[in-house]
Amino acid sequence: MIKLAKYLKPFIFGLVMAIVLLFGQALSDLSLPNYMSDIVNVGIQQNGIEQPAPDAISQDGMKLMTTFMTVSEKQLVEENYELVSSTDKNVKEKINLKADTQFFVKKDVDKSVNDSLSHAFGAATGTLINVLKDMGGQTGEAADGAKPNDAIGIELVQLYQLQPVLETLPESTVAAAHKKAVNDETTLEQVGIMFAKAFYNELGVDISSMQTSYIIRIGLLMLAIALLGGVATVLVSLLSSRIAAGVARNLRKDVFEKIESFSNNEFDKFSTASLITRCTNDITQIQQLLMMGIRMFCYAPILGIGGIIMAVNKSASMSWIIATACIALIGLIIVIMTIAMPKFKIIQKLVDKLNLVSRENLSGMMVIRAFGTQEHEKKRFGEANEDLTKTNLFVNRVMMFMMPSMTIIMNGVTLIIVWVGAHQIANSTMQVGDMMAFMQYAMQIIMAFLMLSMMFILVPRAAVSAGRIAEVLETENSIIDPENPKSFNSDKKGLVEFNHVYFRYNGADEDALKDITFTAKPGQTTAIIGSTGSGKSTIASLALRFYDVRKGQILVDGVDVRDVKIKDLRSKIGFVPQKGILFSGTIATNLKYGKKDASNADVETAAKVAQAMEFITEKSEGLDSSISQGGANVSGGQKQRLAIARALVKKPEIFIFDDSFSALDFKTDAALRKALKEHTGDSTVIVVAQRVSTIMNAEQIIVLDQGEIVGRGTHKELLKNCTQYYEIASSQLSEEELA
Repeated sequence: MIKLAKYLKPFIFGLVMAIVLLFGQALSDLSLPNYMSDIVNVGIQQNGIEQPAPDAISQDGMKLMTTFMTVSEKQLVEENYELVSSTDKNVKEKINLKADTQFFVKKDVDKSVNDSLSHAFGAATGTLINVLKDMGGQTGEAADGAKPNDAIGIELVQLYQLQPVLETLPESTVAAAHKKAVNDETTLEQVGIMFAKAFYNELGVDISSMQTSYIIRIGLLMLAIALLGGVATVLVSLLSSRIAAGVARNLRKDVFEKIESFSNNEFDKFSTASLITRCTNDITQIQQLLMMGIRMFCYAPILGIGGIIMAVNKSASMSWIIATACIALIGLIIVIMTIAMPKFKIIQKLVDKLNLVSRENLSGMMVIRAFGTQEHEKKRFGEANEDLTKTNLFVNRVMMFMMPSMTIIMNGVTLIIVWVGAHQIANSTMQVGDMMAFMQYAMQIIMAFLMLSMMFILVPRAAVSAGRIAEVLETENSIIDPENPKSFNSDKKGLVEFNHVYFRYNGADEDALKDITFTAKPGQTTAIIGSTGSGKSTIASLALRFYDVRKGQILVDGVDVRDVKIKDLRSKIGFVPQKGILFSGTIATNLKYGKKDASNADVETAAKVAQAMEFITEKSEGLDSSISQGGANVSGGQKQRLAIARALVKKPEIFIFDDSFSALDFKTDAALRKALKEHTGDSTVIVVAQRVSTIMNAEQIIVLDQGEIVGRGTHKELLKNCTQYYEIASSQLSEEELA
């Protein structure tokens, strides 16, 4: 995977933007449970009252609270509260008092001061309750039975009546009760808010309106955050899709260009089916990983780590539940990946095999039908298909085991949180909203692990695919352009020379060609003939530099083919292979394949010389008639003639015909050779042939046997001097023709 990381460089900006948006999405998702907790705790349980320090408090209430404050707390309250009258217009807009009176209103303060005030009022409330408990009176019993989450009514009138008694309490008693209250931080805010509610009721504040306003405000904020998170999700999806598609496009381009540059040596290492799979299926795996990975691989850790931090902040005492769940999830992922990972590499090899069988069946359908082996091929395909299916099913079953396991862990964690949280709520150490938020964070953490587990499904398979793609891209071409290419010698235009050439295929034990020496001159036809496997086509491949010689040299225009650019060399040669290959399009586009700017007159002339105009004119659209993939809609002979015409349109200096007349009848063969002789003029013509009749009139005939030249001369000379040639000729010609 790292080897292909360079393909992400053009998309760095988009990748960074996606990660930034993912942070935004994660922050949005992580903040929503907190706001939900606030709605439950503050909006519902606390009637919208956010803090123990009331915004307004009566004079009696202030006197009661300051009785149980420390000197510093009293000073803080005196500095930040002011005495106002209910006749004040601004005050009336906020508070609907039951009677005209004076009361204290909190000044505009910053958050830190507000927190200090809330702590002071919460501590004072806790101190009051502790003092009442110690006194053991009727009010004290009520306070003793009060729980911070209970919706009890606090009788302020009775407390105000006790004010003279409370003021006479020893300072040590109040200090001890204050210290005890401060030590119990979990209940300070809750009991403080209960008293704040009582103070608001005393002043006639519309608490219901306060509650509704708070819930609507937090709800709208949650909606805005959710919308922002949704926008971030859409943008991330768009960016990840564009990045994945762009990387896949560039990979396909580079892999195709690399394959295009392969010599026959490299093609011998990779099967065609495997190269097709690497260009399609393997790159699709990379694309899918990037598309899903950018969203999940970056988002899951942010969500998981953020969820853990937020959950611990909500309740550190229940963090062991998260830790246990994480350990179980990590163990589950490790076990499943250990079982499934080795199978991913096997799957890609089985895909190669299935593609190979499918390709052979489709390309060899006529042979299969002719020999009646459909059942055998069905069985062969079925075995390849079954192997792939079984392996895929095994991997899918292992991976599917992860989902129910995750569900069990998720539901188990939920039950434990509810069980433990309920006890803490009963003990007034946790609020309901906090428990609900903790539960949501736990689900987010598990979802993060679930997303990571999905990545563990994609990553191994994509890693295998990346390795296979890198293998193609890193393959060094054995046939490359020289660092300092030479130019062709114009004085030897069209001259082809083989000087003591030796050649051996990769992995072979013996040379396919041994000490091959001959010269093909311009204006002459040099024919090469021999038994099957004697090396005729190898000579054609070496002249085109599809392979490099092991020993010796091949000269074109007086220059070693290894010293010139490959493109320049092949631009001088018009090659017609054994198997005529046509491309989907029209007859005209196929004939202009080697020379895009060829005129229609050149195309028609080449078609006439190749004896192809006869069947072209029979088609309703003539040269514009369509050719299907591989030339499936024309016969073998027609395909060969079009391939010959394609080479003629190019007007090269050198023609190489590699057994290109084998599908032609004798009449067409003779007519084509006659027209070819007139058309090629001063060009060098090298003809590889099996039929003696095709090469009888050649100026030079080279006879090969087991990779060696065993005869050289004209047709008549070889009949007299070369036994191998005579045997070939006698098997094809009559006695009169041999005489």
